[in-house]
Amino acid sequence: MESEKMPSASCDTFLDDIEDIVSQEDSKPQDRHFSRKHVVPKVRRRNTQKYLQEENRPPSDSTIPGIQKIWIRTWGCSHNNSDGEYMAGQLAAYGYKITENASDADLWLLNSCTVKNPAEDHFRNSIKKAQEENKKIVLAGCVPQAQPRQDYLKGLSIIGVQQIDRVVEVVEETIKGHSVRLLGQKKDNGKRLGGARLDLPKIRKNPLIEIISINTGCLNACTYCKTKHARGNLASYPIDELVDRAKQSFQEGVCEIWLTSEDTGAYGRDIGSSLPALLWKLVEVIPEGAMLRLGMTNPPYILEHLEEMAKILHHPRVYAFLHIPVQSASDAVLMEMKREYCVADFKRVVDFLKDKVPGITIATDIICGFPGETDQDFQETVKLVEEYKFPSLFINQFYPRPGTPAAKMEQVPAQVKKQRTKELSRIFHSYSPYDHKIGQRQQVLVTEESFDSKFYVAHNRFYEQVLVPKNPIFMGKMVEVDIYESGKHFMKGQPVSDAKVYTPSISKPLARGEVSGLTEEFRNRLGNHLNSVSHTSAANQRVSASSRMVLRLQRLHRDFALKMSVGLAVFAILFALLVKVYN
Repeated sequence: MESEKMPSASCDTFLDDIEDIVSQEDSKPQDRHFSRKHVVPKVRRRNTQKYLQEENRPPSDSTIPGIQKIWIRTWGCSHNNSDGEYMAGQLAAYGYKITENASDADLWLLNSCTVKNPAEDHFRNSIKKAQEENKKIVLAGCVPQAQPRQDYLKGLSIIGVQQIDRVVEVVEETIKGHSVRLLGQKKDNGKRLGGARLDLPKIRKNPLIEIISINTGCLNACTYCKTKHARGNLASYPIDELVDRAKQSFQEGVCEIWLTSEDTGAYGRDIGSSLPALLWKLVEVIPEGAMLRLGMTNPPYILEHLEEMAKILHHPRVYAFLHIPVQSASDAVLMEMKREYCVADFKRVVDFLKDKVPGITIATDIICGFPGETDQDFQETVKLVEEYKFPSLFINQFYPRPGTPAAKMEQVPAQVKKQRTKELSRIFHSYSPYDHKIGQRQQVLVTEESFDSKFYVAHNRFYEQVLVPKNPIFMGKMVEVDIYESGKHFMKGQPVSDAKVYTPSISKPLARGEVSGLTEEFRNRLGNHLNSVSHTSAANQRVSASSRMVLRLQRLHRDFALKMSVGLAVFAILFALLVKVYN
């Protein structure tokens, strides 16, 4: 081991050995004596307690990742929620504890949404709060993916929407105090892939519901959309991978599957397939008593599949439900939005499906106050809502998102946007979509508990919400009920006394918080990682012991040097006295 190099008292050079402390260039003892009449040697007391504390203190790099508590917060769509479930599953599989108590967590993983300003505001405020509470932070989702150079993201770790399979690496480095950014796109031979593998571990927010992202990105270029900046162009998963994921979820007790993406209707166009081709394969593996729900599809990509889609939505294991955003009933506004369809296209899709699939639920979205929207444009939208009386309507006030073309357009005054949003909401609440269903007998699938914890929440064939009594035997089962009451967003059903509670032919569900999808391959990778962590822990302990030994040797070295210096000083005094006596 190299000895510590000590600086000379008379120059800035370094000495190779402690014996070199007195050299030819140094002034002689008698010279020092005559230059200083009174030399009083002082011995510095060693702070024993301080040294003991230092010896017991671990090295600064001895933090061992994999044992901390992590709080995960997700905003936005079901695609984001699926990403959050995958990240939670991988972290839990590697030993981290996923906690629901934010204040108790060592690290916050914030999974953001960039669709509207309020969602990003919540995200920004959560970052600020985490910093105030001295939490480690990892950022995910569409906000940092789309705009990673924003000031409030500086110095923070970021994981991209297509890099969620590497969340453990990012969290580990962040725990160690490093800032990491993974924002790349997944490609195979230059072709963009759908994203992280589907067979990764996950923790389902609801053990009965599996959210499957069938593709990422889209083919549109809507002028108001920030999500396109984050998710990019269309990239679809192969059908066999999606079917395998569905099979696995049913084997783990799932009774309801949600298919999600930025545009499910565009699925397969990049890989020579289509949404109907995927759906026909999926219904083959759905057990009796389980259901599939389709996600959002834009009008242009459903038009060419209307006949096939109507047949699929008739299938007993597929909810007769489709989310088709119209955004505006004005062709002029749709053109400014670059939506690539006209109002007549939207009506054609809705009218065809309502005719071929009686009772189908059509959900839609509307943006109020898009740049350039006139009062006449808005009235066209009002007429559309009054005509179709959509039972599920998402009304959004327009928010200009930074970096989008719409943000540079002439804006509608804020007060006008608010007034139009309020007016459309009033019209939506003026009709009751479920009153005519009172007295009907329906079969419903129970999957969750209501927000007020007073009921269980079920859905009927048309994915309409039905509240049923909280009988534990109903959860995850098909139940026959009589509808006796209705509200704006729900119905209430009384279970038929002599009806059989139908148990789907699937396995027992995983416990809440239990990790799904621990494949043999992942277990092997996990074992290697844990061995690595174990070796790292042992190595850290050895490093700690070695560090303490080095500290002891360094202190002995310093103590010896101090004693030598004092000895030499005393020797100089005595030598000077002797010289004086003999002279």
